[in-house]
Amino acid sequence: MQFHNLDTVKSYKTLLKRAGDIKVGSFLTAEGIQNSNIDAGGGLSYNYAAKAVDEQLISQLQDLADEQQVIEKYKALLSGTIINTGENRMVLHQLTRGELNGKVVYDGKDQRQFYISQLKRIQSFAHKVQKAEIKGSTGKPFDTVVQIGIGGSDLGPRALYLALENMSTPLLKAHFISNVDPDDANAVLKNLNLETTLFILVSKSGTTQETLANRNFVIEKSRQANISGFNPAAHMIAVTSETSPLAGSSDVLDSFYMDDFIGGRYSSTSAVGGAVLSLAFGYDVFEQILEGASEADALALNSNIKKNASLMDAMLGIFERNVLGYPSTAVLPYSQALSRFPAHLQQMDMESNGKSVSRDNIRLNYSTGPVIFGEPGTNGQHSFYQLLHQGTDIIPLQFIGFKKSQINSDLDYEGSTSQQKLKANLVAQVVAFARGSFSSNTNKNFEGGRPSSLILGEQLTAKSLGALLAHFENKVMFQGFVWNLNSFDQEGVQLGKVLAKQVLSGGDDMDVILKGFADLLEI
Repeated sequence: MQFHNLDTVKSYKTLLKRAGDIKVGSFLTAEGIQNSNIDAGGGLSYNYAAKAVDEQLISQLQDLADEQQVIEKYKALLSGTIINTGENRMVLHQLTRGELNGKVVYDGKDQRQFYISQLKRIQSFAHKVQKAEIKGSTGKPFDTVVQIGIGGSDLGPRALYLALENMSTPLLKAHFISNVDPDDANAVLKNLNLETTLFILVSKSGTTQETLANRNFVIEKSRQANISGFNPAAHMIAVTSETSPLAGSSDVLDSFYMDDFIGGRYSSTSAVGGAVLSLAFGYDVFEQILEGASEADALALNSNIKKNASLMDAMLGIFERNVLGYPSTAVLPYSQALSRFPAHLQQMDMESNGKSVSRDNIRLNYSTGPVIFGEPGTNGQHSFYQLLHQGTDIIPLQFIGFKKSQINSDLDYEGSTSQQKLKANLVAQVVAFARGSFSSNTNKNFEGGRPSSLILGEQLTAKSLGALLAHFENKVMFQGFVWNLNSFDQEGVQLGKVLAKQVLSGGDDMDVILKGFADLLEI
């Protein structure tokens, strides 16, 4: 297994010759649309009929994936090879939902069994909370859970919770506090009954500035409330590493563990997502998320690009970024339940592949990760679709849609239900972007040729949600392999943390530019 920069491999140089000679529409026939579906797991399919692609290009993308050994590298990752070179760590988030390529043992510990043991502990704890066998310090049952964490400790779990909130009536209502901005915590806490609220502190290190600040904010609010017999420690649990200050602390009711082999943005299927989702919906719902993710992970092992949805998605993205030069990708879920899913993908994709050096710390001479953004349809249609349709940049589109709504409650108006209207808008947008519409009035002319893909499912369920999550995780992983990046560290977030600490420490030796801006903000 070898690692090569993209611009050094033969198949990429061949691929560059295809720039501009493929138009959207090669597969835009009734038969072509049907034949462009790939099983993505969890009842989902990935359709690439509206992409700028032909059979020759697919063959060339296969050659590139093979030359860059992406499947071999995926198998190595699953087996516990050190893939995160920046931090000299294994990458094991797929292991939280299944054992796909043999046991992974580290320092004598079976990692799969470790992750299972923590989820089983969470299952037992959640059950006791829901049955009121574990209560708050004043003897009242918990009816609310609040996750306190930032970045991957917030975005993924929050997106998954919101995606299932309508379909699975919460046993405990969940809220999330992430920003160190006091307005965030105040907005959540002002409507809560502290006596019936359980807080989850999520920090792998146990030292995350924002998380600890918000923990102390909660403690101070409880002190101000002056509730007789109230003990904050009996209302907090921790999701952290076994070596962190929060592990087994007397300041928390219980601790559940993760480790350094699971990055925050990939942690939704670990204890980070498991605790809040199991408390909110029951462990069986979280288990269905794991099942869907495991299905997608297994399908991603197929070396045939036509049978591997995440690989096809990844390689088409490489073509669009590096050959066609498109700088952005829009994620457009036609499901209100996925309202925060694009925000999760922003972090997961841009923090993973927003790199300009190789895994060997060599400066790269080609583009890497695109800018990711998005909103649910049809809201986006009345917002930024103007630019997508007629702007100067072509932006590839990733649509997500479902045949059925989550809730069996709809209204027939003007001959169609709301769900039918939603799906009609989705179909219309795919075709409008691909084909465009000619007008001699240039202001009304749509050039078309805007490529899109469609991830389609019967209904957004916990299982299909898990598969959707894993599809994009694996897509980003494959693209990182092709670009020869370390997709699993995030040095880009560190400098700001260091400088913020300097500002807060103050002192006469502070950098004069830092001090200048600090004075402007009256710090």
